[in-house]
Amino acid sequence: MGKDQRAAILGLGSYAPEKVLTNQDFAKTLDTSDEWITERTGIKRRHIVAKGESTSDLAYRAGRAALKDAGLEPKELDFVLVCTFSPDYITPATACAVQEKLGLGEHSTPACDINAACSGFLYGLATAKAYVESGFARHVLLIGAEAVSRFTNYEDRTTCILFGDGAGAVVVGKARERGPAHAVATVKIWADGRGKSQIITPAGGAVHPPSQQSVAEHLQCIRMNGREVFRFAVSRFVGMLEEVMEAYNLKGKDIGAIVPHQANIRIIDAAVERLDLPRELFVMNIQEYGNTSSASIPLALDEAHRAGRLEAGKPVILLAFGGGLTWGWALIEW
Repeated sequence: MGKDQRAAILGLGSYAPEKVLTNQDFAKTLDTSDEWITERTGIKRRHIVAKGESTSDLAYRAGRAALKDAGLEPKELDFVLVCTFSPDYITPATACAVQEKLGLGEHSTPACDINAACSGFLYGLATAKAYVESGFARHVLLIGAEAVSRFTNYEDRTTCILFGDGAGAVVVGKARERGPAHAVATVKIWADGRGKSQIITPAGGAVHPPSQQSVAEHLQCIRMNGREVFRFAVSRFVGMLEEVMEAYNLKGKDIGAIVPHQANIRIIDAAVERLDLPRELFVMNIQEYGNTSSASIPLALDEAHRAGRLEAGKPVILLAFGGGLTWGWALIEW
């Protein structure tokens, strides 16, 4: 496939709610402290949706920003794809709400959601790349958006300190001569359903429909086996980095940036130690946003782009791991 036929990122955008929860806020109601949370996670703050604010609101704002960056109007889109595990509703898809807010209802622009938890953005990127390169779509608006706070038990110290809300978006289309285009060279994704219980929202679906008991027991909130998930994340994170660097014959000096899912600073520290890579290669904003699941990679990628951290001519590596269990990596030719 010629370079001009490959899928590329044409524009980027992100959005986070104004409301903020700090570590000090948690210390008022839980047996914890700013020092304890910072040491174990790297998180200082997280943004939280306000009353009346939903996942589609965040997605719409990030999507509009990405369209503006790409120099495109909503009517030029052929598909709206939202990656989330905290949708507005079980049905319809959050992407349909975003499509409506973009004024695309009259155009009948296709729209749907993908749920691959924290790996959602890479699953979406693989889908958007296939759509564009097959000719099915010319421009795909791909958004990772989460309002995880709506599904968080704020009495559970093991999870509530980790998650925040936000959205990141990209416009994917064919590489073009006018304007910047960052070719999506490779996307690889995997899953292992045997680990589905490690990160789970137990109730609210067909297995455990909503009930007074499920609400009383907070079963509609996310639960996680922290120790096992940490082991899984470190193993996959290191393994994927080794794979992509070997596949493209890359050394640390050859890489423009590594943008990982923002889960826990200790996962990054483990990779730095095992692979002897410069820590400054890793784009991190977990201290400000916490774990925003499928939104974390596009949100961090957009911030790094706007800050001028991504050097033209050097590849950018994206890495994700999350519930399912799912994981994946992508290489972007910046």
